[in-house]
Amino acid sequence: MHNQTPSMPTPGKIIAVHLSYPSRTAQRGRTPEAPSYFIKAISSIAASGGTVVRPLGTELLAFEGEIAVVIGEPARHVDQDDAWGYVAYVTASNDLGVYDLRAIDKGSNVRSKSGDGFTPLGPDLIPATGLTERDFRVRAWKNGELVQDDSSDTLLFPFSQLIADLSQIMTLETGDIILTGTPAGSSVIVPGDTIEVEVDVPRTGQSSGRLTTTVVEGAIAFNPAYGTAAQVDDKQREEAWGSRAQAGLPELPERFQLTAELRATLEATPVSTLSSALRKRGHVDIFIDGVTTNQPGTRIVGQARTLRFVPFRPDLFASRGGGFNAQKQAFDSVGAGEILVIDARGERETGTVGDILALRARLRGAAGIVTDGGVRDWAQVKEIGIPVFSQGSHPSVLGRRHVPWEVDATIACGGAAVVPGDVIVGDDDGVIVIPAALVAEVAVEAAAQEFEDAWVAEQVEAGNPIDGLFPPNAEWTAKFEGWKASKGGPT
Repeated sequence: MHNQTPSMPTPGKIIAVHLSYPSRTAQRGRTPEAPSYFIKAISSIAASGGTVVRPLGTELLAFEGEIAVVIGEPARHVDQDDAWGYVAYVTASNDLGVYDLRAIDKGSNVRSKSGDGFTPLGPDLIPATGLTERDFRVRAWKNGELVQDDSSDTLLFPFSQLIADLSQIMTLETGDIILTGTPAGSSVIVPGDTIEVEVDVPRTGQSSGRLTTTVVEGAIAFNPAYGTAAQVDDKQREEAWGSRAQAGLPELPERFQLTAELRATLEATPVSTLSSALRKRGHVDIFIDGVTTNQPGTRIVGQARTLRFVPFRPDLFASRGGGFNAQKQAFDSVGAGEILVIDARGERETGTVGDILALRARLRGAAGIVTDGGVRDWAQVKEIGIPVFSQGSHPSVLGRRHVPWEVDATIACGGAAVVPGDVIVGDDDGVIVIPAALVAEVAVEAAAQEFEDAWVAEQVEAGNPIDGLFPPNAEWTAKFEGWKASKGGPT
């Protein structure tokens, strides 16, 4: 049943949550520990829906069916136990956004989420009185097909937590709206598509009614002289559509995963020994040359994430150097145990990482950073504690020689090709790249060789001559095999 309630209030602000439904976080492959937010312009409201314009020249306009809560009285420093009492109404919303415009302001979402008509609301308001924050369901239909269906009792961050959290820093005023996140099923819409969103209370039959929005094509193109032009890549397509399959992209081959056992073996094996095993397989250009560590005595082992810079050019830097550029994307997405490898073309006379980015990588659990360029804030980066292999220190900022260009592509670093997912191992001798397909066999062989080398060193220490021992002749080989068997050594 619909609700005879007041018309939609004009809020002072619209606050939206980035991720809140487990079904959505499972799609994205990341689960936030706490809520995070962005603000949408009041001018983006489209009461009761209508039409929304997909900007000319863009591809990835996406819908997000959401539950919107409307604040009934000013809330400041509210306890979570009391927070639901500050909600006057609940209604449906469609948090529309253009993924093509995220590159320059991802996180803030100013351009991508605040276009005119990008926040349809309504059509009716459900009074919060007599209801609990766990009572609500949100559903969305794309061209008549149900594509989203979830409820507020699954939320990672319930409405009361959002209100309590936001009220710690700002006053939530009467009429303010909080968009509480979208569940799985959000996808891309194109001109001619119609999206319907409804919020209801199944146990009482109360409903917001169907919020209907139809997409039309824009007529005015963006002027790149005013700001960053629309940018699209396959990662944005996958996120906007919800999966590679829905986006029409080929499935990626299964990515090699470095197991704890292999990691432990590599951590115990010197780079020099691993490089010998690779040389036997014809891999002689696996050294990232010219780099040294800022943390002598430390070792790094992890799979590669990559970042590529291209030479500085003013027009390219103007379009790709600002905002949430490739450099920031790389440091903001490197995972626990991974190593960020940076292609700086061997240009040591400018910084490619500084203290803030190094801190971000360490807090994300990265195992290390390798760059064939320079490092800013050398003393601070060293104090942060993350191992960094580089060509040394340089105080200059990024724009002196580089434009951040792309992440997770095959790159060259210090003369070595690096494919995302390759295994990087570094110690005081240097850094090598192990192709993912060879990691297991190289690790086993190198560990066995290290076991033998340790025995040979003991024989030399005991006064035996090297001739015939290193490499071992038949006599010494027999002695070693006997000793290895007695020690239960590697086969």
